[in-house]
Amino acid sequence: MPAELKSHSEGRTMVLTLSNPDHRNALGPEIYAAGVEALNAADSNPEVRSVVITGAGSTFCAGGNLQRLLDNRQKPPEVQAQSIEGLHGWIDAIRTFPKPVIAAVEGAAAGAGFSLALACDFIVAAENAVFVMAYSSVALSPDGGGSWSLARALPRQLVSELLMCGERIGATRLNTLGVVNRITPAGAALGEALALAALLNERAPNAIASIKELVNDAGDTPLARHLAAERDHFVRNLHHANGAIGIGAFLSKQPPRYP
Repeated sequence: MPAELKSHSEGRTMVLTLSNPDHRNALGPEIYAAGVEALNAADSNPEVRSVVITGAGSTFCAGGNLQRLLDNRQKPPEVQAQSIEGLHGWIDAIRTFPKPVIAAVEGAAAGAGFSLALACDFIVAAENAVFVMAYSSVALSPDGGGSWSLARALPRQLVSELLMCGERIGATRLNTLGVVNRITPAGAALGEALALAALLNERAPNAIASIKELVNDAGDTPLARHLAAERDHFVRNLHHANGAIGIGAFLSKQPPRYP
């Protein structure tokens, strides 16, 4: 069966499902392109407030298809470079997408599958989920922003262990370290991710977009410039129609209803 990225809606949440049953939901160029296209569609659709990315069956994503990578060794290096650019285009689209993106992880998130989960704003994982940067085990180095994300989330020594030794790390430990947001029983990650998405869907979309942008920029922005950005976002959101709705609802002790 061909690899594909399936899409369906759950209320105001778009659910993207990695489906490549013959290769444990391994990624490939067709999925990267479909992922960017889906996010572009969700960005322009005001009815979509959040996105959940999950895997079909009991595995989130096995990363790259090793047979495809082996075949690409017989082709010019530009072929593999172009494929990685496709992956990186999807990763960048997730990071810059103005709405929350949640990874719902069951089973293994390996290689680029781990990088994909790390690119999301939230990770909800089953208690038996396993994360592994398996690149060094096959004489490769990371892609998909995995080294970038881990280096900003964890101590250097642990990142070196995960990347250089290809050590597996469980969802429970990543939860303790602050990388995984929520732990669920096996089989319940998608349901919990949808519950989290529903909570986020009730928040003002403009404020959520501002928060995501500020968080994305914080690591590389000097404090003075970041303070100026916080000021500008705050003022813009205060004068947005949703600012009146949110403050008014709080003062009247009513739940806000944002259009």
